[in-house]
Amino acid sequence: MALSDLNPVERNEEGIAAVLGILKQQFGERFQTGEAIRSQHAHTTTYIPTQAPDGVVFAETTPEVQEIVRACAAHRVPVIAFGVGSSLEGHTNAPGGGISIDTSRMNRILSVNPQDLDCTVEPGVTREDLNRHLRDTGLFFPIDPGANASLGGMAATRASGTNAVRYGTMRENVLSLTAVMADGEAVTTGKRAKKSSAGYDLTRLLVGSEGTLGIITALTLRLQGIPQAISGGVCPFPSLEAACNTVIATIQMGIPVARIELVNALQMRAMKNYSKLDYPESPCLFVEFHGSDAGVAEQAETFGMIAEEQGGGPFLWTSVAEERTKLWKARHDAYWSSLTLRPGAKGLSTDVCVPISRLAECVTETEADIAEMGLIAPIVGHAGDGNFHVLVLMDVDKPEEIALAEKFVARLNMRAIAMEGTCTGEHGIGQGKVGFLRHELGHGVDVMRTIKQALDPLNIMNPGKILPAAG
Repeated sequence: MALSDLNPVERNEEGIAAVLGILKQQFGERFQTGEAIRSQHAHTTTYIPTQAPDGVVFAETTPEVQEIVRACAAHRVPVIAFGVGSSLEGHTNAPGGGISIDTSRMNRILSVNPQDLDCTVEPGVTREDLNRHLRDTGLFFPIDPGANASLGGMAATRASGTNAVRYGTMRENVLSLTAVMADGEAVTTGKRAKKSSAGYDLTRLLVGSEGTLGIITALTLRLQGIPQAISGGVCPFPSLEAACNTVIATIQMGIPVARIELVNALQMRAMKNYSKLDYPESPCLFVEFHGSDAGVAEQAETFGMIAEEQGGGPFLWTSVAEERTKLWKARHDAYWSSLTLRPGAKGLSTDVCVPISRLAECVTETEADIAEMGLIAPIVGHAGDGNFHVLVLMDVDKPEEIALAEKFVARLNMRAIAMEGTCTGEHGIGQGKVGFLRHELGHGVDVMRTIKQALDPLNIMNPGKILPAAG
């Protein structure tokens, strides 16, 4: 999809000028209009060009977010929420200008309820901040997208990550939230009860809405007990198909694997060199099990037998924390290790998700596509739920390379959709995948547009994202 296909957003110069004056008066030094800070709040971790807002406000409370939104609504000015800026599809860009609300100072942990296994936090708390705070309680928050993302941003993009196969995504782990809507009113979507059948599920509506319906200012999250024992390791395979078939068999046998991550041979080469791992340059699975001492040992042994049946192995596993940490640090550094495959290039990170029964087919076809198009593009995947990522390395100063990368991504997205999957398992739509949503959901896009118009009639909440241009 070309950037020219993006949903255009018209600038309201008069309204923007008025709001800049109002916010400067209300927030003083916490309102910034310098070029560097504005660009920082629209930076993208892909090739999509930066589209900076006109001002950045460092909000500290829900009432302050309400003030900002009301001022923007009164003058029809866009408002874009900003966490730590780790999103991947242009979510924080401001195509029509406007105001960026930085929630990093809304970083309080409001309550922890160990007996109920839940907590309430502000949106600027990061997942690492929360888990450090929880360490002495015997609990942890399991969603791990790799980056130290803010929890508000993770909810807004419906993030998941390496633990999703066992613990689910943000969709399953947000019990309720508070959000400021387009009219400046704050709404709380639920209580702390583990389930409810009271009315529409507003929590799920706002989780994954990417700031297009409201701005999250508090979240109540589900917590988990820290496992008694953890084991993990790496298993090499002769082919991607063999690795994927091992994943399918592991899930179908009901082995309660906590993480099962796929890397192809090219990605393994990069990780070996960057993270100094001593494993073959072949497709591998990184696997982790949570439970009791006896349980994790049994699960590791069973997985090893399944892998052996597919021609894989040996499965080298350990319960030593330091050794496991090295493995998962290497996995989380996959993006940085990939950049060493083509020094000076930038990466276009994309993801799709398919039913697990189609994973081997989709991954092998994708790898063949990469070879046919002459791309350098390693593959990693949260294989346990059918989700995988491709990082296309390219020279962003060469239009022909951007065009080739876009062609590849389009083919990948349509391949996943044809296999009854999705064009994005966890990155979200943002700007980068706007052109594929109708292919995936059809008339569902029109229903989304109706909801957007009802809740945000002035189209001020992160406009130009998710929904393709009407017509």
